Amino acid sequence: MELMNLNVDNLILQALREDITSEDITTNSVMREYRKGQVELICKQDGIIAGLGVFKRVFELLDDGTEFDIAVTDGDSVQNGQHIGKITGDIRVLLEGERTALNFLQRMSGIATYTHSIATLLEGSRTKLLDTRKTTPNMRVFEKYAVKAGGGYNHRFNLSDGILLKDNHIGAAGSVKKAIEMAKEYAPFVRKIEVEVENLDMVKEALEAGADIIMLDNMDKETMKEAVRLIDGRAQTECSGNVTKENVGDLVDIGVDYISSGALTHSAPILDLSLKGLHAI
Repeated sequence: MELMNLNVDNLILQALREDITSEDITTNSVMREYRKGQVELICKQDGIIAGLGVFKRVFELLDDGTEFDIAVTDGDSVQNGQHIGKITGDIRVLLEGERTALNFLQRMSGIATYTHSIATLLEGSRTKLLDTRKTTPNMRVFEKYAVKAGGGYNHRFNLSDGILLKDNHIGAAGSVKKAIEMAKEYAPFVRKIEVEVENLDMVKEALEAGADIIMLDNMDKETMKEAVRLIDGRAQTECSGNVTKENVGDLVDIGVDYISSGALTHSAPILDLSLKGLHAI
């Protein structure tokens, strides 16, 4: 699964410009002219790899003659000490792109690894794991891709992608019922309407107003179970609120359709990867 260059090239170029404002003075001091070289991509932790297409694109934008021999694909498991592949090209390009390429690959692989660790806990249940919009600014396309590579699913991509009436929207409208009525009046009929609720009275109000998806936000487990019983399939259900690897197992038997977790993108540690053994060939 590859990200479209149309969507990501400008973001990658911004990252490269951040790292190289005029020149790589260190590389240019030790490598004054073209020389072909090769370097190995090595994994230093067990995990799930994600972002190889972005990793490659960093070097391609610096020199489209860069060559890659990568033995894994996004979503594959990798192990500590595993030699993932080799990158061949202008030594200056390999040095200039190293940090930016690894930053993307480590970040995305870390998210895929953390997502996989949670998604595994939901295996065998009806519940799907969703991400949120709690992403790093300008990194959303990469981070949401990594969630999918790790076995999770994407919630809406941005504010134009779907209707989600949260507590402050409800406050602005005056009530759950009014917010849903206004959304139905304004939005195209093809859009589903999701509403965030915090208690059983709000669940009942959302049902009566015809919400398509009801998000059970920061409820205790027993209240969520009662909410699912009340909803009884008349709307899809989502559980949200401080969901992490440590507590997601307690939520499996509630019976919701989805569990969303901001931690997938805002709290995942990187996966340690390295480029080693650069040499001329």
